[in-house]
Amino acid sequence: MILLAIDSRGVARLTVDNQRKLNVVGSALLDDFTRQVEKLGADDTLRAVVVTGAGSKAFIGGADIEEMARLDEKSARTYIRRLHRACEALRKLPFPAIARISGYALGAGLEIAAACDLRIASNTARFGMPEVKVGIPSVIEAALLPPLIGWGRTRRMLLAGEIHSAREAASWGLVDQVTTPKGLDKAVAATVESILKGGPAAIRIQKKLMRQWEDLPLSAAIEAGIDAFVEAYSTDEPRRMMRTFLNRPKRIKR
Repeated sequence: MILLAIDSRGVARLTVDNQRKLNVVGSALLDDFTRQVEKLGADDTLRAVVVTGAGSKAFIGGADIEEMARLDEKSARTYIRRLHRACEALRKLPFPAIARISGYALGAGLEIAAACDLRIASNTARFGMPEVKVGIPSVIEAALLPPLIGWGRTRRMLLAGEIHSAREAASWGLVDQVTTPKGLDKAVAATVESILKGGPAAIRIQKKLMRQWEDLPLSAAIEAGIDAFVEAYSTDEPRRMMRTFLNRPKRIKR
């Protein structure tokens, strides 16, 4: 099942709960996940979402191999598009998505983590794309890995199917922060607090712009940035926040 909670600050927490099977995702879970994420995306009051797995053993341990073993050429296309829709729903969110990772983030789980904007992991987390070990390639949002970790490391991860530690993932740039299991929620909370200090409209514009940057050549990306800057002034948020900044108490130099 997918558990959803939203606090008074407009911060959502989306939990994949299939602990008996390391939070692996099958068709029904993926459809529910996508529905919940799309519902969040339509809420103009939300500021951020934390995506996680139930328990400490797995973020998402991968896709359901029992279900995939029954696929044929026709049903395989339907199944993999279903997983892509779940990842794409995360990427389309107009506010930041933070992956809170404890335990295994493998295959589909790592793709869902990569579809988030930020990734914070316990030092017990383990990362991998082991699909070749069960006779299939890593596809869809695995394409997000080269910009994150480079082509060499992506080739190693996808072709060898090895499992990597959180520290190694952080050294590659796959993970933004590694902490102890006890410190994981504190680290996630600190990141959320930093996001909440930004202008809500500015952050939504920034995320939209970054998605454009992924697909545009440099000159067009710069022009899109100019449009984004102008768009920010369609509300009073810049003027209001800049006045607050300018009117802050001045520290007396000694």
